[in-house]
Amino acid sequence: MKILLICSKAFYDKLTYFKTELESLGHIISMPNCWDCPETEDKFRGTTEHSAFKAKMFKQSEDTIKNMDAVLCLNYDKNNQKNYIGGATFLELYDAFKLNKKIFLLHPIPEGMLKDELIGFNPIIINEDLTKIK
Repeated sequence: MKILLICSKAFYDKLTYFKTELESLGHIISMPNCWDCPETEDKFRGTTEHSAFKAKMFKQSEDTIKNMDAVLCLNYDKNNQKNYIGGATFLELYDAFKLNKKIFLLHPIPEGMLKDELIGFNPIIINEDLTKIK
């Protein structure tokens, strides 16, 4: 299965582990935008180019998801928010939903204002068991 890993930039340090583990299970893994240089966006913050950068990243993610079978969202705790899913990651989950891709969450759906929408995406909660990705 071709899988795009998605998550908050705060979790990018965990990506290599998941890439290695999933590849050992026979999957083909793609990494999120700027994963190898997470501070890229910071170079644009506060400039007129920031919105163009964000738009480019959203489009790039959508184009990548089109070529995937699934996405795996690494939704760890962040800033006292259990199983955090941020705005950009939510949009990637929505793209996967629109494109009829499988959606896997590492941990349960977080509480919050987008919970109903996330439930509507019908994600498969794997509770860190990568063998559930099929």
